[in-house]
Amino acid sequence: MSDEPIDTELVHGEIVDGIATLTLDSPANRNALSARLVGELTAHLSVAGVDPSVRAVVLTHTGNTFCAGADLAESAREGGPMAGTERLVGLLRQIVELPKPVVAVVDGNVRAGGLGLLGACDLVMASRASSFAFTEVRLGVAPAIISLTVLPRLTDRAASRYFLTGERFDAAAAARIGLITEAGDDVGAITAPVLDAFRACSPQGLAETKPLMTGDLLEAFEERAEDLAFLSARLFASEEAREGITAFLEKRPPSWST
Repeated sequence: MSDEPIDTELVHGEIVDGIATLTLDSPANRNALSARLVGELTAHLSVAGVDPSVRAVVLTHTGNTFCAGADLAESAREGGPMAGTERLVGLLRQIVELPKPVVAVVDGNVRAGGLGLLGACDLVMASRASSFAFTEVRLGVAPAIISLTVLPRLTDRAASRYFLTGERFDAAAAARIGLITEAGDDVGAITAPVLDAFRACSPQGLAETKPLMTGDLLEAFEERAEDLAFLSARLFASEEAREGITAFLEKRPPSWST
């Protein structure tokens, strides 16, 4: 379970002028992908996906972190990562398959599984102050599931560098390597023209055009998601991962850090 009170909504949804805005609001755990947050987000996406008034979906956040990835504390309580892994696979696929464009609007940090959300979205607009990192390798695991949505976006050399080092990089680098669409000082200002453009688009046109870009992504889900889920579960159950996650939760360097 999340540490949030059970009567607190973790994802807010509203539809205004043809745009469904879904706001991740679990700042206490940096909008980690807890069962509750994923469940609420999935429900809101389902509603937006079938609403004929919605031209596009905006996925944004409160707090200084868009999404920190897996809820590591919850994973420990669930007795392992498999449930969380299956939830993430389902959520990423839902975003890719949604018959409406999904635009991530980021003004803060994005880490690990949160980057998988960015990869699944059709466009990503970010403030210049935002930062990004594939931190899995520093915890003793790998960006297995999120590779489905992220690798098709990145250049090969960029993927090698940032997957293997876990380095933090800024919005300018994220735009240069293809992780995000555009960076600007005012993320609202750079997002507004895109949303206006979607409002002028035909629902049928959007629904039939999006699959032209997402077909290869969905094929990858069919071919590789199950194997990657087992890889993720195996790594999370390993001794090194237990040390890495414990060190993270205890805010100390892991034993292998030099």
